[in-house]
Amino acid sequence: MSDLRQRFYIEDSPVRGEVVHLENALQTILEQRDYAPAIRVLLGEMLSATALLASTLKIRGRISLQIQATGTLKWAMAECNHNGEVRALADYEADPRFEEATSSSTVLKSLLNPVLFINIEPEQGERYQGIVPLDKPDLASCLMQYYDLSAQIPTRIVLASDTQRSGGLLIQLLPRNSEEEQRWVDEDLWPRLTMLTETLKPEELIELDANEILYRLYNEEEVRLPETEQLKFGCTCSKERCSLALIQIGSVAVRETLEHQNPLSMDCQFCNTQYSFTAEEALALFGEHLS
Repeated sequence: MSDLRQRFYIEDSPVRGEVVHLENALQTILEQRDYAPAIRVLLGEMLSATALLASTLKIRGRISLQIQATGTLKWAMAECNHNGEVRALADYEADPRFEEATSSSTVLKSLLNPVLFINIEPEQGERYQGIVPLDKPDLASCLMQYYDLSAQIPTRIVLASDTQRSGGLLIQLLPRNSEEEQRWVDEDLWPRLTMLTETLKPEELIELDANEILYRLYNEEEVRLPETEQLKFGCTCSKERCSLALIQIGSVAVRETLEHQNPLSMDCQFCNTQYSFTAEEALALFGEHLS
């Protein structure tokens, strides 16, 4: 149950859902930085949320959630791609509230002018960015508001995290494609599932496996379970990407950096991998040579 995503369907209905558990991948990510407890919880919830949202997309690519604000938390982001690879990062200033709290709501309440961006980046095609107000008490409520108002797909999301594990559940009422589908749908199904979903406790979402969660919630429904999908930590950094970053800042800036740092080194903030460029390698990116 360590790092899994379990899709599920309610038979003969337009309802689909996902359950996500993260443990090893989450710990790998959190060990990269000395995060305060409340930030660890927030990143855990964001990672579970991106894994849930990524499964709703029928594209090859990645989806990310990014919080930007003023205050002690500057930004936080989490990402998941179509291969189930996740990564996350946050930048914040020391805050006693983050050390004492065990809830992400403490972080969200501390934010000034917060905005949540939903970024969808397909390998082919145009990128999409949605903007979600962070005006609800928790991340799940903000995402549900986005789906209800912007995507217009009735959605319920439950997120939970501690400093070691995180979990999430998403359930959606998909559009009905024909009059025949609409005629056979149980009109009480969605209100009933919504009520049952709201009974899920944070500790159950973190500690129980997907089958147990789904049985406890929906044992009176016919639930179909495809094969589980593995989730894992994955970073997209590479020396090639670092080369592109150097090209963006320009040869003048690179030459100035080389005066103080030769070879020039670049660290990936997500996985702490270090990439090194000799002066010859760096200048060759611009078709230049040492003078």
